[in-house]
Amino acid sequence: MSYPAPTMSQGQRGQEPARTPAHVASPTDTGLIPIVRPQTPQQQRRIFSPGFGLRGPRRNRHVVTAEEIAAISMPIGDDGVVIGTDTQSQPAVLGLARPTPFDVVVVGGLWIAQVLALRSAATGARVAVETGRPQAWQQLAQAAGGGQQCMTVYPVGRVPAQGPSVSSPVVLIRDCGVRPPRGRVTSLPWQAVVTVLPFVGEHAPRWLAQAQLVGIQRISPQETEVVRETLGIPAEHLEMLPTLSDNVALWCTRKHRKYVMTEPTDAETGLLGMARRLD
Repeated sequence: MSYPAPTMSQGQRGQEPARTPAHVASPTDTGLIPIVRPQTPQQQRRIFSPGFGLRGPRRNRHVVTAEEIAAISMPIGDDGVVIGTDTQSQPAVLGLARPTPFDVVVVGGLWIAQVLALRSAATGARVAVETGRPQAWQQLAQAAGGGQQCMTVYPVGRVPAQGPSVSSPVVLIRDCGVRPPRGRVTSLPWQAVVTVLPFVGEHAPRWLAQAQLVGIQRISPQETEVVRETLGIPAEHLEMLPTLSDNVALWCTRKHRKYVMTEPTDAETGLLGMARRLD
């Protein structure tokens, strides 16, 4: 079976056959027909020529021997509040911002408590002070943040919930005398509570027993007996406690003990005065 040959009109005779267009429009076409220019032999030679363009620096590899690695190491210690230096002249760091509740008891004077509060604020923590002597803390609270509200003073039993978090840790300092009442705000994750006792009284064993860390400034020989029975401090440390300087304290846990000397900075001396044990 044959098909009829296609017929051409009079106007179409003598014309060239139809060609396929070089550019086909698409829905996203802008209407511009791209022009592709052939590369010159010089451009092709540049592309395929080895070594063309900027090459990296020609230096020796940075290689050290196994014995030399220790020379380039960087010592990394704990983070927290630098409360002074130990007997080896190394920084003594107290980590108050913790993901677990942390209770600290300081048997000492107002000076060491305010140094601890000031340095805690310097690390970025929000400091709340519960005290029965607000006049002793107001000036420090105003000067602590340099205009920023980072330290707040509350009357005894009036501390509201602080809302601690990993980005906004809280340090609550309870300066409530020798017999602090039970606090409304307790230690929480990212909220440490520091209870300050002026001396070791009859109610001190309860506070010392529940604390995870205890700092002790100079105390009398009679007070050392209470400390020995509660914390189990060895006799050689007990003999040293009545002879400590005003800026030295024994920081101890159930297993570890360390003497720390707190050297105030010029700014701290201007705000708090010289180191002192008694107020």
